[in-house]
Amino acid sequence: MADQHSRIAVVDGDPAEPPALRADAQHNRDRILEVARDLFSERGLDVPMAAIARRAGVGVATLYRRFPTKEELIGAVFAERFEHCLTLFAAAKVDPDPWRAFCTVVEQVCAMQSGDRGFRALLSATLSGAFDLEQARDHFLDGFAVVVRRAQRAGRLRRDFAEADLSLILLANGGIVAGTAEASVAASRRLLGYLLDSFRADRSEPPGPLPPPVRLDLIEAVRSGA
Repeated sequence: MADQHSRIAVVDGDPAEPPALRADAQHNRDRILEVARDLFSERGLDVPMAAIARRAGVGVATLYRRFPTKEELIGAVFAERFEHCLTLFAAAKVDPDPWRAFCTVVEQVCAMQSGDRGFRALLSATLSGAFDLEQARDHFLDGFAVVVRRAQRAGRLRRDFAEADLSLILLANGGIVAGTAEASVAASRRLLGYLLDSFRADRSEPPGPLPPPVRLDLIEAVRSGA
């Protein structure tokens, strides 16, 4: 007869680990996600799984036990990003000032894009796995469409602004070349200051002050656009 004490019960967890290790397993998972989030933000989505495991202080086998594919890891990291976007849209829909809501949505989405190389890549990526990227993008665009219509009905956003112009905004914002993530975000704010003023339907009030200018390398900017 098999020793009953040698058996591992399978109860809503990792069957490869006894219950005593589950706290450690959760810690490892949280650490992996934290490190992956930082590395994807710094370097984009091409970071090797081995590099993530090394910085997280876990073995590669442990990483793959938590996330069998890189797509699953990417999905787990960025699902919360899209959740943040949906929360942002939900707040914008009930903001009593539709123009402020529109500006806030555009500014925050562009800030995420300019400060996070992984999120920037994910906006145009194809991803298989548990995270439904196409559905997340559809929800993202649906939420933006509501914000646009509210601002237009209020007479604050120019009538010829199209929902598809978000892609144009993100292309322009994604083309910013700066030495650091902080400089990229600052340059994005400056660019958005110009763009949002051009989107205003009501010209009876003077535009607000622009965010401070950012010194960018002109040669690098020209090369990146070539």
